[in-house]
Amino acid sequence: MLADAILIVHFMFVLFVVGGFALVLLGAALRWSWVRARTFRWAHLGAILLVAAESLAGVACPLTVWEDALRRSGPQDASFVGRWVARLLYYDFPEWLFAAVYTVFALAVALAWHLVPPHPAKPRRHAAPLPRPPDRRYHSRPDPAPTSRPRSH
Repeated sequence: MLADAILIVHFMFVLFVVGGFALVLLGAALRWSWVRARTFRWAHLGAILLVAAESLAGVACPLTVWEDALRRSGPQDASFVGRWVARLLYYDFPEWLFAAVYTVFALAVALAWHLVPPHPAKPRRHAAPLPRPPDRRYHSRPDPAPTSRPRSH
């Protein structure tokens, strides 16, 4: 059950990377402003750069390693959904091919950053200074409130 949950998270990550790229291109053509959001674009670029770097370094995806460890450690047979998601996610190709595809895809995402740039960063606004309390050392005190009793001389 936990292995299937990790598989679903892995699938959502892949969907974010691949689908995000498609949405950036489609959004540029349809003039969708949200595809230029800096947070989305940084997260998207960072995600594919992480995948490409892991692949080029020969490091297995941590989600795949974690899922495999859970499946081996006990009776973690994949559910119906898990089997179908695994068929969509995992392929039996040489590692060098994955590294090449991930690297080319990362370059395509970087090119999309250049062709469809994110919104410019907003200039940092400094908070307005807090008003300073008046310095009472140099001000005279107000006259005491007048009393209703007449003064005697």
